[in-house]
Amino acid sequence: MKGIYGIRVLGVPVLLGALFGCCFSNPALGSVFSVSITVNENCIGTLTNTAGANAALPCVMQNDPGPGGLTNVMTYDTLNPPGLVSGDVLVFDNSIFEDVLRFNATETVGPDIGALVVYSNPQDGFDSGADTSAPPGANYANVLSLTEVSLGGGSDGLVYTPVVGQPGFVAGAAGPVTYTFISDSPTAVPEPATLTLLGSGLIALAGAFRKRRLAGGATIKQ
Repeated sequence: MKGIYGIRVLGVPVLLGALFGCCFSNPALGSVFSVSITVNENCIGTLTNTAGANAALPCVMQNDPGPGGLTNVMTYDTLNPPGLVSGDVLVFDNSIFEDVLRFNATETVGPDIGALVVYSNPQDGFDSGADTSAPPGANYANVLSLTEVSLGGGSDGLVYTPVVGQPGFVAGAAGPVTYTFISDSPTAVPEPATLTLLGSGLIALAGAFRKRRLAGGATIKQ
């Protein structure tokens, strides 16, 4: 059936519609349906929806096939989203370029198609799995700049709900898909030995992120 893909969640076979709402209805929910995807910089991600689905997102370190992609980058399996839109979300802390959330519609993670790749600025040391020595060497033409905010509890990041055509939009979903990206956490503390190894050379590499400045207005959709 069009728009339906078989997947497994927690060892139980389910249909893609149970996650993204294709061909799915729940009278108790009326016409309201949405999907929430939450990821951090340490390969912990979840997908939930208003129909009660709850799935952990597989996460691996693999080569990024997108424009200017680097090797061995943190990559989340987004569980076959129907009609995922490729593109880059550039994440800024005020005017400082911090992170990249890259949506690769055709990238495979295991048997699934559709991935979210995370590049993180190592300005505080290589203290998370998503830290890379530099951002991608090039960007998709479809690019959006956003400014991170406080998420509470000592964490920063952003909450982003793409609209039609924007990076991460899922054309085949029955409702909006909202991404929560947790970029900093009070539990992510660099090890002293790691800080010692950084030195001025790695600080210079981190500067590659800082050179990109916010070119236009930023929009956060919550």
